Amino acid sequence: MKRNTLTLVVGGLLLLIFMVLLFTFQVRETEVAVVTTFGKPTRPISEPGLKWKWPRPIQKVTKFDKRIYNFEGRFEQTLTKDNYPLLVMLYVGWTISDPQGFFNSFPGGQTKDVEPALSGLIESGKNEVIGKHPFSHFVSINENELKFAEVEQEVLKAIQPVAKSKYGIDIKFVGIKKMGLPESVTEKVFNRMQAERQREVDRIKAEGESRAMDIKSAADRDRDRMLATAGAKAMAIRGEADKEATKAYATMDQNPELAVFLLKLRALEETLKDKSTLIFDERTIPYDLFVPQSSAAQPTPSQSGTPRLGANPK
Repeated sequence: MKRNTLTLVVGGLLLLIFMVLLFTFQVRETEVAVVTTFGKPTRPISEPGLKWKWPRPIQKVTKFDKRIYNFEGRFEQTLTKDNYPLLVMLYVGWTISDPQGFFNSFPGGQTKDVEPALSGLIESGKNEVIGKHPFSHFVSINENELKFAEVEQEVLKAIQPVAKSKYGIDIKFVGIKKMGLPESVTEKVFNRMQAERQREVDRIKAEGESRAMDIKSAADRDRDRMLATAGAKAMAIRGEADKEATKAYATMDQNPELAVFLLKLRALEETLKDKSTLIFDERTIPYDLFVPQSSAAQPTPSQSGTPRLGANPK
């Protein structure tokens, strides 16, 4: 009896597991799915988890990988706004955003089936956007003129709504992978770039010459101002010196012989303040003070008011 009960329990569990597998399915984090009823899509599933369904042949589940796919367009020629031919290759990153729309567009669910449609969409957007930009936005010696990022964003905005509504896919990013020039225009482009570079050189040279003139003019103004200031200070100093000289002359006029005597003494102090051996002519000023004067020729203090330095009799 116990053995029959165990058999029934095990059989019931196996039946339950079979029913669960028959009526459920699991969608992973990296997947989206479409449930079809008798071959027609009836329920898109974008959220992961355990889902319910009717067993085959009533309902069938088709799963898609929702991670980002990369695709590269063709390296083909297109024309810029100013009619310059340009070779450009774009790459895109896309993912499935609408499982049911994707299933309707590509029933097989193979990513290789998407590539032809995506290639045509990319080429159309590329030609439309590049046709609105001049050649200098792609090839230029001036970095500020290049518009690669702007062109990529414009192509993305041009193809993203169409891809989502028509194919159920979301274009995440667009980039320029390769760019080239046809051989027929390469020489013209190089000549144009050389001319642009020469214009840039001329512009920088002109700016340098203008700046040099400004610096020279400023230096000349500073020089003239400094000379004028120095001249004014020199005149002021000369005036003060003349003023002091006038005072000195007035003092000397009161007693000229005394003033001369004092000047000679000051000169002697300056020359004899260090140990020195002097050889001089007795007529050399101020050393003439060492020459003895005769009593008759030597003036008295009452006569001149000027003392006289005589020689030491020793």
